[in-house]
Amino acid sequence: MTDSGISIKDLDFSWSENTPILQSCSLEVPKGEFWMLLGTNGSGKSTLLRILAGLLTPSKGEVNMIEPMGFVFQNPDHQLVMPTVGADVAFGLVKENLSLVAVKDRVREALAAVNLLDLERRPIYALSGGQKQRIAIAGALARHCEVLLLDEPTALLDADTQLELVAQVRRLVKNRNITALWVTHRLDELDYADGAFLLENGKVVAQGNPQRLKAKLLKSSD
Repeated sequence: MTDSGISIKDLDFSWSENTPILQSCSLEVPKGEFWMLLGTNGSGKSTLLRILAGLLTPSKGEVNMIEPMGFVFQNPDHQLVMPTVGADVAFGLVKENLSLVAVKDRVREALAAVNLLDLERRPIYALSGGQKQRIAIAGALARHCEVLLLDEPTALLDADTQLELVAQVRRLVKNRNITALWVTHRLDELDYADGAFLLENGKVVAQGNPQRLKAKLLKSSD
């Protein structure tokens, strides 16, 4: 995978024989690019992302992805587990056997990257929804992730905060050469992507230029 950050081929997944979710699903995200995955509810978007994150196992197919990987849930309350911002960002570094100084450096560098360094000692409960999502992203950055998976991270945010977050993730992807796959149903977010996939009935049915895909979807909705 010299040119790909994420590659899946002929992926199948179902909850039972009668309810297939993914069917011969294939896609490839180039290294260092920011791609989006669109589709209606039930198309398989979140299932696909959870397979990439290792949370689900496909019944068939190949998954190849550079490591380490970071995963950002739709609801950040599902992954922020420590009482303060700094402690939560540090939590994901436990298995790396770093010195205390190295952990502190990683935490502060990651928080600075998402413009929240001044909130290092802030209680998690005192954060806004947008701040919580940025803390979840900081946790992945602290682990020096090569791949970032984001499952509708703007779904619970107001309109202004939505665009601030997607713009910030794009900057991080470009500045750090991260490969990112962002699940969304908001067509305006395509303006920030390098490319996009459209998922229908568990298969990628269109991919490529995000503006052309956006125009196609807008036309079909008229």
